[in-house]
Amino acid sequence: MTNPVVPERGILLGRASVPDAAHPLVVTVRDGALYDITSRLAPTVRDVCELDDPADYVAGAEGTRIGDVGEALSNSWGGGGRAYERLRLLSPVDLQAIKAAGVTFVVSLLERVIEEQARGDKARAEALRGEILDLIGPDLSQLVPGSDTAMQVKAALVARGAWSQYLEVGIGPDAEVFTKSQPMSTVGYGADVGIHPMSSWNNPEPEVAVVVASSGRIVGATLGNDVNLRDVEGRSALLLGKAKDNNASASLGPFIRLFDGHFTLDAIGRAEIALTVSGEDGFVLEGKSSMSQISRSPQSLVEATIGEHHQYPDGFVLYLGTMFAPVQDRGGAGQGFTHRIGDVVSISTPSLGTLSNRVQLSTQCPPWTYGASHLMRDLAKAGLL
Repeated sequence: MTNPVVPERGILLGRASVPDAAHPLVVTVRDGALYDITSRLAPTVRDVCELDDPADYVAGAEGTRIGDVGEALSNSWGGGGRAYERLRLLSPVDLQAIKAAGVTFVVSLLERVIEEQARGDKARAEALRGEILDLIGPDLSQLVPGSDTAMQVKAALVARGAWSQYLEVGIGPDAEVFTKSQPMSTVGYGADVGIHPMSSWNNPEPEVAVVVASSGRIVGATLGNDVNLRDVEGRSALLLGKAKDNNASASLGPFIRLFDGHFTLDAIGRAEIALTVSGEDGFVLEGKSSMSQISRSPQSLVEATIGEHHQYPDGFVLYLGTMFAPVQDRGGAGQGFTHRIGDVVSISTPSLGTLSNRVQLSTQCPPWTYGASHLMRDLAKAGLL
């Protein structure tokens, strides 16, 4: 397999839509082709992830070839909803809750503090960036969240009137974990991602997302874009829902790569995540995140999400956060970065492939109309439940 969007090896799990099926298909990739492996044992991706060994099941599952991966990728551009006329990829998850962790990297921490202090005014951000770096220093990467040293830093910042709610979750004992969107609402490779029309300062957040079974076991990973409205969140952290959860504001894909003997959580810890934003105005932004610099381990973030304090009977997907916060000027000195309609955002790493989406207003993206109730009815009609 040579398609750069799809990992060259690994056991892949995803979802696809074809014209003659009323419900999304559970699919895998074999020799450059998509195979439908939907069955009564595992009619949803959630069901596959709940098995004792999801990777072994997918590798050995009987399947029907439904088309080439390249064809599905090409057909997926600009898609949305479920009424497709051609084979297309969907987001690779279905019934799982969609969660996200925030402020898990030092750079992300700095930018969230700037958002709060700037109160949504991007013109103030550059000056504030310098002031805050003078206060806290350029590198907090050696601080272990919740440690005695971290608490000493907190005390010093509180004394100087510079403490922030973002610093609290960045270096304090408790991680920030929030609901990004609802089950069945995420979009996949090639779909438009949505920016709320009220926002004038926003950005992509290129991330690894882990897929977690109801037991709390991490079974695989995929790529995600945790689209963020910086001006909205900067006005108040209580507006996090409005900043994060809008139509088509969460993308995942192209596939889940399941953990097996060749791909483990350790591989996620070594991943380098590349981001490219290409605008219709000729603007190009490039950056990367190194998962080795994450301040809270993926396992600790999962444990902060699920346990005796909170259960997820259908499992969940957890965006792990990003260290990439774009500050490159676009449209004038000191204006920083913000999206423009038509931007193409590509997030990639060799082990997980490439997730690409085009930016559109949330109000112009296809509306989310196919939920869990629709899926259950369609699977029942097909005799799969």
